[in-house]
Amino acid sequence: MSKLAVLSLRNRALIALVTIVAAVFGSLALVNLKQELIPSIEFPQLVVVSTYPGASPAVVENDVSTPIETAIQGVPGLEQTSATSTTNSSIVQAQFTYGTNLATAEQKISLAIGRIKDSLPDGVDPNVISASIDDFPVIQLAVTGYDDQEAVQSRLQSTIVPEIEDLPGVNAAQIVGGRGQRVTITPDDDKLAASGFTTQAIKDALAQNGMLFPGGDITEGGKTLTVQTGTKLDSVKQIAALPLVPTSPAQAAGGEQTISDVADVVLGQDPVTTISRVDGKDALTLAITKLPSANTVDVSKAVQDALPDLENKLDGATFTVVFDQAPYIQQSIDALAQEGLLGLLFAVIIILIFLLSVRSTLVTAISIPTSVLITFIGIQAFGYSLNILTLGALTIAIGRVVDDSIVVIENIKRHYVEGADKLTAIIRAVREVAMAVSASTITTVAVFLPIAFVGDMTGELFRPFALTVTIAMVASLLVALTIVPVLAYWFLKPGKAITDAAGAPIDPESPDAPPSRLQKSYLPILRWTLKHSWVTVLLAILVLGGTAALAPQMKTNFLGDSGQNTFTMTQDLGQAASLDVENAAAKKVEDALKDVDGIQTVQVSIGSSGSALRDAFSGGGSGVTYSITTDPAADQEKVRADVQAAVADLDDVGTLTVSTSGGGFGSSDVEIDVTAPDGQTLNTATDAVVDAVTGKDGVGQVTTNLSASLPYIAVEVDHDKAAALGLSEVAVGGLVSNTMQAQSIGTVDIDDTGLTVYLAASETPDSLDALKAMTVPTATGPVRLDSVATVKQTTGPTSISTERGVRTATVTVTPSTDDLTAASATISTALETVDLPESADAQIGGVLSQQGTAFSSSAWRCSLRS
Repeated sequence: MSKLAVLSLRNRALIALVTIVAAVFGSLALVNLKQELIPSIEFPQLVVVSTYPGASPAVVENDVSTPIETAIQGVPGLEQTSATSTTNSSIVQAQFTYGTNLATAEQKISLAIGRIKDSLPDGVDPNVISASIDDFPVIQLAVTGYDDQEAVQSRLQSTIVPEIEDLPGVNAAQIVGGRGQRVTITPDDDKLAASGFTTQAIKDALAQNGMLFPGGDITEGGKTLTVQTGTKLDSVKQIAALPLVPTSPAQAAGGEQTISDVADVVLGQDPVTTISRVDGKDALTLAITKLPSANTVDVSKAVQDALPDLENKLDGATFTVVFDQAPYIQQSIDALAQEGLLGLLFAVIIILIFLLSVRSTLVTAISIPTSVLITFIGIQAFGYSLNILTLGALTIAIGRVVDDSIVVIENIKRHYVEGADKLTAIIRAVREVAMAVSASTITTVAVFLPIAFVGDMTGELFRPFALTVTIAMVASLLVALTIVPVLAYWFLKPGKAITDAAGAPIDPESPDAPPSRLQKSYLPILRWTLKHSWVTVLLAILVLGGTAALAPQMKTNFLGDSGQNTFTMTQDLGQAASLDVENAAAKKVEDALKDVDGIQTVQVSIGSSGSALRDAFSGGGSGVTYSITTDPAADQEKVRADVQAAVADLDDVGTLTVSTSGGGFGSSDVEIDVTAPDGQTLNTATDAVVDAVTGKDGVGQVTTNLSASLPYIAVEVDHDKAAALGLSEVAVGGLVSNTMQAQSIGTVDIDDTGLTVYLAASETPDSLDALKAMTVPTATGPVRLDSVATVKQTTGPTSISTERGVRTATVTVTPSTDDLTAASATISTALETVDLPESADAQIGGVLSQQGTAFSSSAWRCSLRS
């Protein structure tokens, strides 16, 4: 390695030029680096989301989840699949091995689903979703202070959203909590019966009109004109005027009939399924995401700068920022940058104290920013961003990058004395320490570099950290062996020659050379340790043993509290709570939160989490979610504790859970995955696991997704009675479905907006007794529904989970402290002793599994290194 110094000293001008180029390009890289909270990660996972309105979890599992999960098993790179079936929705998660091309995998999954599309229920349209950190909102805006929601939503869709999406770096702006429009056709049963038509005639009229057909082309008068047949339906009036086509003499005898003659056709809003408020005021939310290549801070600033002009176009409504990643990112980056600069300053001061030479200190100090600037070039070359992990790596590296230069410059200073040849002294000094410096740096690199090869999400997250430290270390070695010798050649003055007792010049490496002041201070200690070697070894063994004994006592967690000034709180009022009940309970909580110091804004989303992506991955948007923004200067843990205390004694508000901030990666809960071949065995195994871990040391709350039950109304058809009346179970089920919920029968474009057309029943039962009394037409005349079926209220699971078709349940354990090591030991011991049915199994998953994989992988690579 010393040959690098020789080469550098022979090409000093070239080294100077390389140094200047590195400084310039490093500065440019620093300016152009993206700023993010954490590295951008693309999860090797795709999610198939399907909506099946009016279906219970069991129906969703049988008709949607199982067929889709089975169909995608042959996709290359697929590692694991799981399905969660809840009321009205199916979530099938497909996990792939890291390195799989997700774009290709998404195409393969779409093709696999397309092959079974005909076997899925009508109206079920599976959507394949991929997710990365960039898919989560950078900033969320709430629009409040309006009187007409429909007008404000229309203005947002037509003006505000397009302007926001035109801002630099913005990927998309999505309205959350808005209500769409629909066309509803409600037949008049008496008029429909008098005309001799049925609802099928209305469906046929819409399906057979409003379509465009190509008719070839005609060449005439030197022009070629295409022929097009049909016209698009673009108004409610046109739909109402569509004629009903008679299919029997009786219908034809009644004369021409249109849809408006037998039904009401209305353009209206979709039913209210979500409610959003900010600080107690009705609100619409805009969730804004950025492009993968965009800078989070720049995107946030661009949106914030545009808000005053956008607000002027809302006719009195105002914007409120309810979530913004940028301030916390900027605060984290500034804090780490400040720590790094302080580290640089203190390092220079310490160097000056020990070397007692301003010139040597300056030469050494130059190596720190040079190494850091070279590191910035490497970060940009690898496509990484400036985030808390890469900045943390730089902060760690600053104290280490100067070591190589200190060793080199100190040895040069000792050898370059009066009477010594400058070039020869510098080369000799570098040659003496080059091997030691190289070995030290490579050893440090060997400590951090293996982290880059850890698999799964941990590797994706910490790879930038490991590579940043590695680049900084290698850069410091190159600087120490190339730039430092050249700078020493130019700026260092010869020191005073060292003389022996007789006053003759002597080599500083000679045993007869007089010791320096620093050597005089530590030589007695060195002589004592050598003289009492057994004591030294014993002390070293005691320190090693004590370290090993204390290691199990260390607290460990996957990602600790990020300290961010935003957190969420969820409110669960049971699976069957209506929107009105949830709204009333939410108002009580909002009133309680007004008195909590440190809270700036409270956004509540009822019926939705406030994030479409979060809803998709959590299986739907039921319940109440509070997004709470606090004063950045406040004690975040105290604010969360105050919030918990404020809502603890409220009545009739259900279960309130304040989340802990985990840097964007969810909570620190431990999940135990229980599998069994059937539902009964699964219930038995899950109950056994819950009993085994409840009340143990380090274990707080224990919940399971099987503990809750969902009340629903079951219609059980009597096959014999139905057959005697000319009915089947399918016929009765279809009749109940068509009566209880509007059926989608087509789409129309009105004012350049695609709207769904629904066919609704004239009367919809609104109680259990009304459902029992529902009229069922038969071959012998109308009868009540309860005469051919048993109609009763019962309960079932809130969700049904499977993995590759095997039933699963999740037991969630919230540690009572932030020490996952204690929780891990307790839970592992409990699982070893729990008595499970023979065909059941229970394994630790969730964050503890991720942590264990990461730690074991790191330990394995460290053992290879050693």
